[in-house]
Parts: sequence; C-alpha cells; structure tokens
Amino acid sequence: MGRESRGIQSIEVGGTLLQALARSGEPMMLRDLAREAGLPPAKAHPYLVSFSRIGLIEQDATTGRYEIGPLALELGLISLRRLSAVRIATPKIAALAGAIDHAVSLAVWGTNGPTVVRLEEPSHAVHIVMRVGSIMALLETATGRAFAAFLPPKTVKAALDAGLDHLGVGYNPKRAPKSPKVTEMLAEVRAQGLARAVGDPLPGVNAFAAPVFDHAGHVALVITAMGPAGTFDAGWQSPLANRLRACAAEISKQLGHGIVQPA
Repeated sequence: MGRESRGIQSIEVGGTLLQALARSGEPMMLRDLAREAGLPPAKAHPYLVSFSRIGLIEQDATTGRYEIGPLALELGLISLRRLSAVRIATPKIAALAGAIDHAVSLAVWGTNGPTVVRLEEPSHAVHIVMRVGSIMALLETATGRAFAAFLPPKTVKAALDAGLDHLGVGYNPKRAPKSPKVTEMLAEVRAQGLARAVGDPLPGVNAFAAPVFDHAGHVALVITAMGPAGTFDAGWQSPLANRLRACAAEISKQLGHGIVQPA
C-alpha cells in the first residue's frame, strides 16, 4: 500500500470554512461560519482574510457577511463546462434500464437532429428500430418531441424545413411549429416534463422521453425509455414515468441545472 501524499494542514483547515460556506449556500456572519467549520472565530478570521485577497470569498461591506467570491464562481463554472452530460448519464441509464427492464437510450442534438448516442437493452428481446447513430424524427417520436418542446422555435423550424420529419402530426412547413396541434402537443410535454408515444410511430411499442438540462438551462440530452405496450405502463404518473423523471432530474442536477449563475 502506497504512502499517503503529504499535504499542507493549514490549507485543509481553511478548507473547512469554504466547505461550510458551500453547504450553507447563503452569506454568513463570521461567528456562524466559524461555528459550522468547527473553528474559533479568532482562528477562522485570518483564513477569511487570505481567501478574500485571492477571490475565493468576499465580504459584504454593509452586512459583514461572507459569501463565495469571483474566483470560486469562475472555478465552479469551469468545472460545469468540463462535465460531459453523456459521461454522467451513461451509468444512470444503465441502472434505469436494469430497474425497469425496458430499453433506454440517450440522444443529443446533433448536426442532423436528435441523435442516439447510447442504448441500453432490456433482458428480453424487443423489436425497436433504433441503434446508436440513429436520427430520430422531431415531431413523430417521443425523443424528438422532448427536444422540440425545449429548443428555440427557430431551431425546431429549421430542422423541420430541412426535411427531418415526414409530413405528419399536423406539420405544415409554412406554420410549424406553430400549428395548433403541434403547439398543444409540445405544451403537454412541458407540463408533464415528459414526451409520450403510445403505439406511434411503432405499433405495439410505447415510449417516454425526458429532457436533461445543463447549468445554463439548455436541453443537453434526452433519455428515452421504450417497450412493448403490454408491459410498458404509459400513464403519466406511472412508476415508470416517475422513475424516468427522477433519473433526468438527477442528471440535470449534476450538470448544474438550478444553480444560480453570477450576473
């Protein structure tokens, strides 16, 4: 067993103050911050002075409270930008597929539209016309609808005008995606947090698709669960639907969705 690398104890001690501030998520007075870090205020103060000088924290001149500084925010944003949504999501969808025993895919918005980049197979055989690299229709599949509901309208219209979909579900090149039928369909996706396909476009196959959002609130990828209608409960509040929502929300959280960004 290798020897533990030697560190600098004073940095580790000071780090407890940063950890306490991060846990709080709110500006804190010296006495409260020191207490949460398990340090006497007199010992905590010199650390806070040094952290302020390098921008890890800052002190409000009016209230005297300490909060995360510009350097800490910059480091956090760099970390968020370096995260790979697909890398984070891959083990999550593998676990989801095992739990629900249905096929689960990951799709990203590629050059040609919604593109499948991962596919987890169930334990039983199921006939699904999908593989890694497949381009999914935008309004005719659950995967596509989950993207269409949250992408900028001009992006959706450009994809449709380029011929991504066949004419269907009320799509009219001169009005899409603003036709009443399309508008209603995408509003339902936003309200439910899921897109749903019941025996369409594949007869006998149901699907749910959930969007995953990044730290900027943009849809980063879509998780789709699909399976035979006989065993795939397509109710909006079914255990399967709720598992998929929870999986997407967990990945979104890891990507920083919901974190307040600096002005």
